[in-house]
Amino acid sequence: MFTGLIQKVGRVVSVNAGAEEGRIVIRADSWDTPLTMGESVSVSGACLTLASASGDRMTFDALQETFERTNLGRKKAGDRVNLERALRAGDALGGHIVTGHVDGLGTVRTRRRAGRDWVLEIAFDRALQGGFVPKGSVACDGVSLTIADLADQVFSVHVIPHTWEQTTLSDLAAGDSVNIETDILGKYVRRLLPGGAEGPMVTLDSLRRAGFIS
Repeated sequence: MFTGLIQKVGRVVSVNAGAEEGRIVIRADSWDTPLTMGESVSVSGACLTLASASGDRMTFDALQETFERTNLGRKKAGDRVNLERALRAGDALGGHIVTGHVDGLGTVRTRRRAGRDWVLEIAFDRALQGGFVPKGSVACDGVSLTIADLADQVFSVHVIPHTWEQTTLSDLAAGDSVNIETDILGKYVRRLLPGGAEGPMVTLDSLRRAGFIS
């Protein structure tokens, strides 16, 4: 489990998206405490298992499904990735609960300035529509963000200067793919509503009708 608060930005050394031995090698500055084999690390929003670490390099095992469902299979040497170690007991939960299980890919439609902030407009597949909650949380490439506006198959997020500068979101341009994970709490609530996972999008009105809020 993660928080969506990025701890480091690393760079891809190599990607092997082969069906038999999927692996990703990433270079990053050292951590405050050493990584251990088998440890889970969020790599741009995808939870990967550390196979080995030596110096500034980390090697992760990755399933073929990971390359198909996320944008990691499209990464090339030199590309930047967001890194976050798994949440530990006693750690502050400053973002929101992120599982590292990417729901699907979004596509950046626009990026623009809004005062000191940046606004990203991201399009997504209709299958993900019901997983979004207006003003709710979403993880984009592993970064915890709040949905500012939500419409049919598109949402927008505002990114504050610190997050923009300390993550790979500043690398995004129109047409780029983004790993998306919808809010886990919204998923569970949706399961409890009439229609379950195939039901309509969760809204404040639907929550009131179901008795979750007054």
